[in-house]
Amino acid sequence: MKKIWFITLLIAKLSFAIDLELTQGINAAIPVAIEAKNQNLIAKEIAAIIKNDFGFSGQFRIVEANSNFAQQPWDTWQRFGADHVITIEVNPGTNEKNLSVVYQLQDIALRGQVSNQQLFAINSNQIRALSHHIADEIYKQLTGQRGVFATKLAYIKVQRSTNNSRYSLEVADLDGFNPRQLLVSSEPIMSPSWSPDGSSIAYVSFENRKPQIFQVMVATGQRRLITDFVGINGAPAWSPDGKQMAVVLSKSGSPKIYLVDIATGSMKQLTTGSAIDTEPRFSPDGNSIVFTSGREGNPQVYKISLLDGSVRRLTYDGNYNARPALTANQDLVVIHRQEDKSFNIGVQHQGSNQIIPITHSSMDESPSVAPNGRLVVYATSRDHQGLLGIASLDGNVQIKLPARDGDVQEPAWSPFFG
Repeated sequence: MKKIWFITLLIAKLSFAIDLELTQGINAAIPVAIEAKNQNLIAKEIAAIIKNDFGFSGQFRIVEANSNFAQQPWDTWQRFGADHVITIEVNPGTNEKNLSVVYQLQDIALRGQVSNQQLFAINSNQIRALSHHIADEIYKQLTGQRGVFATKLAYIKVQRSTNNSRYSLEVADLDGFNPRQLLVSSEPIMSPSWSPDGSSIAYVSFENRKPQIFQVMVATGQRRLITDFVGINGAPAWSPDGKQMAVVLSKSGSPKIYLVDIATGSMKQLTTGSAIDTEPRFSPDGNSIVFTSGREGNPQVYKISLLDGSVRRLTYDGNYNARPALTANQDLVVIHRQEDKSFNIGVQHQGSNQIIPITHSSMDESPSVAPNGRLVVYATSRDHQGLLGIASLDGNVQIKLPARDGDVQEPAWSPFFG
């Protein structure tokens, strides 16, 4: 009886409620079946989490079948239209809180040959993390790229009322589960930026009625003040090695980009002149920074070399291009752009001046690129409520994440963990 109660309680805690809205997908999606062996309840929950993860990528089409599908021979799976079958098996571990989880990936084109199989011994509170890990493993095997299902999102949640607003910096799993508040304020919080090891987040706070840049440790909530100058302290961005932070300061006049040494606090001014320079982001190799500047009249994207200080304009397509970020392979620049009266997200290939829109709502902003360089999360709205969207960088996949209580804005995609 005690064992049954534990399993029932565990399933109640794991109850799956996220309902992604895939508004656009790719026609060449890989057909896969994901089934729980012997219809075990925890195995079914793991299968559901993996199915949901695959929905984020838009690269998989889930093949549904009868309840005994996982027990069918490979030729029946083939008739159902699956190219691959993922089977999840869960058995009790050494005690009531331990579990043994096995996943198996079969290739139907090879007559059901097992192409991958792994066994995990976990605690009951590790089920969601393991499910995301399995999804990442399968994604890599079937696509050749690293999956991002075990990564996290940081974002600002705003709850507005007649008299005041409540701002919180939160971190959640990619599928929206396990949201956790790192801090709450009655004053605005802005511009979250993950450290490259994922252990901390830099952000801008107005809690003291002025902009200041802080660093908060994700595990403990411990905070550290980074900059507190007169005027603007904004747009923090970490260097790839985590030793420096690019920030925007107006302590000498117009907002300019500075480098801050995290260990010593020493600073170096990178840009000069009377125009506004803002929104810096390091290149993945750490040799340059892309940023937004109005130095030639309209907001455009520029790139400054950290080797020789030379500055080069990158965007010419349109009158408003901002919030740049480079993908991991540095082939694409992701840009917040204005087209007619709408703001959306676009990409520009290195060596090209054409910006290709990948989102098409009237107000999409704050793009943040996934660490594998395939997806971008951004802030959008529906029915006057702020929510998050995810799009593939080729524009073929469009997903809206479910709305929460309040407006969700300024997302930041974490790096890979481990």
